[in-house]
Amino acid sequence: MIVWAIANQKGGVGKTTTVVTLAGWLSQQGKRVLLIDTDPHASLTSYMGYDSDELFGTLYELFKAPRQSKGLVSRLTLKTSFENISLIPGSITLATLDRTLGDKEGMGLVLSRALQSVKDLYDYVLIDSPPVLGVMMVNAMAASDRVIVPVQTEFLAQKGLERMIKTFTLMQRSRPGGFRYTIVPTMFDRRTKASLQTLDAIKEVYGTSVWSAVIPVDTKFRDASLQHIPLSLYAPDSRGAQSYASLLSYVQQLDKKCEEESKI
Repeated sequence: MIVWAIANQKGGVGKTTTVVTLAGWLSQQGKRVLLIDTDPHASLTSYMGYDSDELFGTLYELFKAPRQSKGLVSRLTLKTSFENISLIPGSITLATLDRTLGDKEGMGLVLSRALQSVKDLYDYVLIDSPPVLGVMMVNAMAASDRVIVPVQTEFLAQKGLERMIKTFTLMQRSRPGGFRYTIVPTMFDRRTKASLQTLDAIKEVYGTSVWSAVIPVDTKFRDASLQHIPLSLYAPDSRGAQSYASLLSYVQQLDKKCEEESKI
């Protein structure tokens, strides 16, 4: 089972879009995919067609439970309208965890322990993270094999990226070997000077950690969102969907290379 956290300490950069579009392509590969919504705004949950306010069980229950078991994880997991894609939904109650349980020992590893209990059920887990460094983001990163960092190609998004990289540095001590991460330029519009300059700046600073291609601006993303369908299933031949197909292939190749190197 491979776990990817999609994270950035800035909102509106395409995290949820990245999660659902990659999930759609993975499902097309026949992979069993679990999506986890750790954002109190529950955008991923809404995208998958659920109203978090009407659900009896959400990710919040996992953090309140005395222990994380396969049975509990399975009970909280919902089917979606898409073959091979399941969901553990988020809810607004997740926003209370930093205040109520943030200092409790072991709170940063709740998700990691829970996923170990179901590792035989899924090929991939994609975690949609909130744009705030707290219990939820720490859990997402601690559970992940790789962090995918979408970055909108505009100046303010660079600041969020800087904070994200500093977070990796802070968490290195508890992560032998450090974090594997891939920076993904999103919402790229080659017609604007801002997009071009931001892309050049990101590549100059972060080098090979940046995916060499981009996710372009594409109105099909909005159309797919309105229909609650991943763009990779709604309009697979669109520019945006094809860009994510390329990203998926790239990251899968990176993971395969890392796995081979770890065996040497």
